[in-house]
Amino acid sequence: MNEKDFFDERPETKRANYSCPHCRERADYEVRWLRRTKKAQPPRGMGEQDRARFQKALDYMVRVDDVLMCKNARCRRRFDIPNMQSIVFI
Repeated sequence: MNEKDFFDERPETKRANYSCPHCRERADYEVRWLRRTKKAQPPRGMGEQDRARFQKALDYMVRVDDVLMCKNARCRRRFDIPNMQSIVFI
């Protein structure tokens, strides 16, 4: 079984405050995430191992954006999102 058979995916945006490492100006940015929620019923035709994996599965979010563009009109440089957290368990 594929992991996508266990989860429903829904895009989501969250607001975060970051500072540009080049011009050091702080601003709020919209960061895109993909929310994966566990399905209510397991898919049909699963084996014993897949059934155990489905029972242990948890809802989680995966960050889609890795790079942001500075909102300062004079800078407009791209920078990586500073925190290393790209997956969040809910």
